[in-house]
Amino acid sequence: MKKLTLLLSLGAFAFTSVASAHGPVRQKLDEEIIINAPVEKVWNIIKEYNDLSWLPAVKGVTATGGNEKGASRTLALKNGGTIVEELKKYDAAKMSYAYKITDISTTHTIVHSGVEEKVPVFPVDNYAASIEVEAKNGATVVSWKTGFYRAYMNNNPPAEMNEEAAKTAVTAVLKDGLTNLKALAEK
Repeated sequence: MKKLTLLLSLGAFAFTSVASAHGPVRQKLDEEIIINAPVEKVWNIIKEYNDLSWLPAVKGVTATGGNEKGASRTLALKNGGTIVEELKKYDAAKMSYAYKITDISTTHTIVHSGVEEKVPVFPVDNYAASIEVEAKNGATVVSWKTGFYRAYMNNNPPAEMNEEAAKTAVTAVLKDGLTNLKALAEK
């Protein structure tokens, strides 16, 4: 009986040690907005992968590949810095597309745990998203879904690259983008 109790105790200790020593957890944020405009009008605003004039954080876009899978776009951000994205899927009939961030420039470096770390302009890693436009009850619903990790992939992240920083940044982009899209489409 003592051996069984000892084994169970060791097993519980090993499990809790491993469980508390994990790195970042994949985050998912989804935003949706109802726009009082025809679905075609809304889709026409966002359908060109190389046109992000509706997204307030973006100053300009340099792109190659049009709306074809594998197309690339480099976003010049209003606050400085760049983000490079790749088109993973495009479906004009379903009025949707999906993309992934492949590169993010850095704003500055910090020393964290004795190591110099680059702080990205957008504090995420392995970010993927999709956007879909659909007609619903005489209006248009736009859904923007994202999945990502915090920018710092090791344990004990600095404040600039933790889950809270990542969620705050992604939420701001989604909400600002959808709010501006609504304003443009309802003009």
